[in-house]
Amino acid sequence: MLSSKAKYGLKAMVHLAEREGRGPVLIAEIAEAERIPKKFLDTILLELKNHGLLSSKKGKGGGYTLARPAERIMTGEIIRILDGPLAPVPCVSRSAYRPCPDCQDEATCAVRGVMQDVRDAMAAIVDNTTLIDMSRRRGRIEPVLMYDI
Repeated sequence: MLSSKAKYGLKAMVHLAEREGRGPVLIAEIAEAERIPKKFLDTILLELKNHGLLSSKKGKGGGYTLARPAERIMTGEIIRILDGPLAPVPCVSRSAYRPCPDCQDEATCAVRGVMQDVRDAMAAIVDNTTLIDMSRRRGRIEPVLMYDI
């Protein structure tokens, strides 16, 4: 299950994507607009900044901005930074593999097989969904149509 930390991180990043190119956004604005506790949001945004997804500016006119274009930030990257591996059990994790202590044979474990499918399905979605895609789902950013270019 997605933690509150990752959910709030995704909401904050989408908020910033929707304001891309308009300058830094204050934490207080994000917290109020997205209904996220400000102190918790401070911690989340600092972690995302430390992983290179955000830039910040202090002082008057300061706040947070995306460190790279929103169409190049995948939701899977944010989730992994804030929650760790996508895998529901450690024996199917690509980044934090470890055998399950109660498993006698991974090759014939029915639970492992299903959980590997779950991990793969989730990764296929979140690793191909950008912040722009998420914003479009709530109708905030209009899709660019080929005839608009």
